[in-house]
Amino acid sequence: MSTFKAPKGTYDLIPPESAKYLAVREAIAAPLRNSGYGYIETPGFENVELFARGVGESTDIVTKEMYAFETKGGDQLALRPEGTASVLRAALEANLHKAGNLPVKLWYSGSYYRYERPQKGRYRHFSQVGAEAIGAEDPALDAELIILADQAYRSLGLRDFRILLNSLGDQECRPVYRAALQDFLRGLDLDEDTLRRAEINPLRVLDDKRDDVQKQLVGAPLLRDYLCDACKAYHEEVRELITEAGVAFEDDPKLVRGLDYYTRTTFEFVHDGLGSQSAVGGGGRYDGLSEMLGGPALPSVGWALGVDRTVLALEAEGVSLELPAATSVFAVSLGEEARRVLFAKVTELRKLGVAADFSYGAKGLKGAMKNANRSGARYTVVAGERDLAEGVVQLKDMESGEQVAVGVNEIVAELETRLG
Repeated sequence: MSTFKAPKGTYDLIPPESAKYLAVREAIAAPLRNSGYGYIETPGFENVELFARGVGESTDIVTKEMYAFETKGGDQLALRPEGTASVLRAALEANLHKAGNLPVKLWYSGSYYRYERPQKGRYRHFSQVGAEAIGAEDPALDAELIILADQAYRSLGLRDFRILLNSLGDQECRPVYRAALQDFLRGLDLDEDTLRRAEINPLRVLDDKRDDVQKQLVGAPLLRDYLCDACKAYHEEVRELITEAGVAFEDDPKLVRGLDYYTRTTFEFVHDGLGSQSAVGGGGRYDGLSEMLGGPALPSVGWALGVDRTVLALEAEGVSLELPAATSVFAVSLGEEARRVLFAKVTELRKLGVAADFSYGAKGLKGAMKNANRSGARYTVVAGERDLAEGVVQLKDMESGEQVAVGVNEIVAELETRLG
């Protein structure tokens, strides 16, 4: 045991479990790559003001959950709690919106950090794959992203997730609704913190998880009753396009997201097998964020899907991913000459794209065969001095157990043929 442990609320990804996470990231990224999204990577920390402005001063993320620190040079930085603000900052800084076609379509994958009370499915460092489409106001774009996330989940074999959908209106109709909601909230018996939140951002109160608050919210005005005609028509088109694509969703008039930048389309992917941390991903449209960050008007839409939560959802459904064995061929050498010959063959196989491994360290045949077994390799190649004197190696099929002698010079071609 080392004297050091991973910090509280974090985890290490270790083989063979880590292969699941890689497969999930790959499955989420594949439909995006296929739909015109280019890969973007941003720093793990940013200017603290980017998140205060971008995510919202009154959000829990900024007030309670952000890892903020001052550098030796006096800069105020924060570990990134989410991806959208960073991606938009990078796109604006690189003037991607001027470089060619809008929308600018980007996808990313990485770790995010929030100082939260750790529990299953909620960690202080977590991994997401996200997508942003920047610079176009088009219901088809909102629909595309929802459809691609649905496709990603289904490609993994997930079935029991639900898509919740709502519209948060725009700068025309949201203020009218906001005022009506504030009037309603002022008449409730709420604690000081919640009342303060109701003054800054009343929509956040709808998202309050406490039962006593939720009970009082029965009969609260709903945003959908306040949508202006443009927002209604926009939302209707998003719903039609998703429906035509055969993607099922549920209208959830109470759905708000925990970030201040959302407008119009907002959605969440939930999985009921996960207990209280049921959201596996979510997103929406954020038409005003670019201006909040000092950029031009660039209406945009995006989502982020939690890799950790998706893995938990797969476990909850009992879905085991078809992961290819890490090793196809394992070589076991007995004696110095065999070691030299087989190491060269392993190197040759690897160059041809065959996953091959070697029995390192001085082990007897028994120990080396145990290693071969653990590696999951389909074939083991064994050679000792006597084999080499005869110009052969022993090729063992680990599935059937049969063993044949193959010429030293033919072994690579023989394995290539067998592995197709």
